[in-house]
Amino acid sequence: MIDRILALLAFIVLCAFLVILLWHVPRLDLGAVVLLTLGLAGYDTAQVMRRHAIDDRQK
Repeated sequence: MIDRILALLAFIVLCAFLVILLWHVPRLDLGAVVLLTLGLAGYDTAQVMRRHAIDDRQK
């Protein structure tokens, strides 16, 4: 349970950092990189949360 909370917290912190970066450096190419980064990190976070949910059910 704590693993899922920490994964979600880490994703939120990453989102906040990237949004602040994009706010201070408003460039189109940087925006594309930020979107790609958030997409990949979001996918990884979802996979980690699913994997831990399955592990919790098996115990």
